[in-house]
Amino acid sequence: MTDADLPALVRQEGGRVLATLIRLTGDMAMAEDAVQDAVVRALERWPHDGIPANPAAWLTTVARNRALDLIRREADRTRKESAAVLLDQVVNRMAEPLSDSVVRDDQLRLLFTCCHPALAPDARVALTLRTLCGLSTVEIARLFLVEDATMGQRISRAKKKIETARIPYRVPADHELPDRLPAVLATVYAVVTAGHHAPEGEQHDRADLAREGVRLARLLHELMPDEPECAGLRALSLATYARRDARVDAAGEVVLLAHQDRRRWHVDEIEEADRVLQRALTRRRPGPYQVQAAIACLHGMAESFEATDWPQIASLYAELERLAPSPVVRVNRAVAVAEVEGTEVALALLADVEADLARWHLFWSTKAEMLARLGRVAEAVEAFEAALGCSPNDSDRRHLQRRVAEVSRQ
Repeated sequence: MTDADLPALVRQEGGRVLATLIRLTGDMAMAEDAVQDAVVRALERWPHDGIPANPAAWLTTVARNRALDLIRREADRTRKESAAVLLDQVVNRMAEPLSDSVVRDDQLRLLFTCCHPALAPDARVALTLRTLCGLSTVEIARLFLVEDATMGQRISRAKKKIETARIPYRVPADHELPDRLPAVLATVYAVVTAGHHAPEGEQHDRADLAREGVRLARLLHELMPDEPECAGLRALSLATYARRDARVDAAGEVVLLAHQDRRRWHVDEIEEADRVLQRALTRRRPGPYQVQAAIACLHGMAESFEATDWPQIASLYAELERLAPSPVVRVNRAVAVAEVEGTEVALALLADVEADLARWHLFWSTKAEMLARLGRVAEAVEAFEAALGCSPNDSDRRHLQRRVAEVSRQ
């Protein structure tokens, strides 16, 4: 591992440590301060001292010590008996050994805390991405297609709500799980999405986040093995992650699905996804994640782009739009429809959602490719330039610039 990989490693491990520190201290703000201090020290020391054998244990130890310092300082400053009692409680909890199962349960606790029904739906997803997964406010804003300041305020309000409403830090009881599940599924799906297509930065994707999405999906499926949408999300995350090695070339440039070397796809992960999905479908309780998993598996099992079962995929997107209508689903449906019914029909589908997706570069790039296919060069270039104006990540930006040059020469 190179020094350039350290920030991603520290961010990933830091999110897991934070979940444990929140349980130990009972205070999200204090835990965040302690973990942030540990992260800063790691980035200062690991390039010189080397990465420890167990990065999470190193971060946990440093964060624990920092949290104890903060509590002792508060106890000395206020001289309140409550602070002293808290210190004793935290010291006792911190003396407990941390097994893998405890760490896993801590993450589930944090996930369900952030997805409490007292919080607004968008805030639940955003807060989990910020705390458990370590995404920046800017990255989360890109995922939600909102301004950075708006997302910052949303996350701050969610944290304040947890504090003032005394939302418990626990995995819900069995009878509470069904009501809490939709928000948790949406959160993990957002992690998968961010890993599959990075919202900003130099890289096209974020392998660390994609792995995190697969891991969280597995955790949820293990917690609720009889819930078909948990199985669907697990299958979707696996089938998506399986294509990671073919999505960029050796120079880090985007390779679109039609041109990917399918020999580089991880067939074992696609086959696992299909097995998980097929078992879920036998329960006959279809949902959006199962439908998306079916689409991803159809792509994964096709021998070539031309051999893809586009009619079936278009049909599945129509079903997905019925189950969970959204402008983004409409764009994906239009791509499949273009392969089945023609580009003109697909462009008509896009026209209905243009106003909703004016800030999303993938809407404009999809429209541009369809216009270019029809030989409407000037309109295609205009749409590509609109995509460039939406602040795509660096690899997408370079791809769009190349396409502008290529289409302009037609």
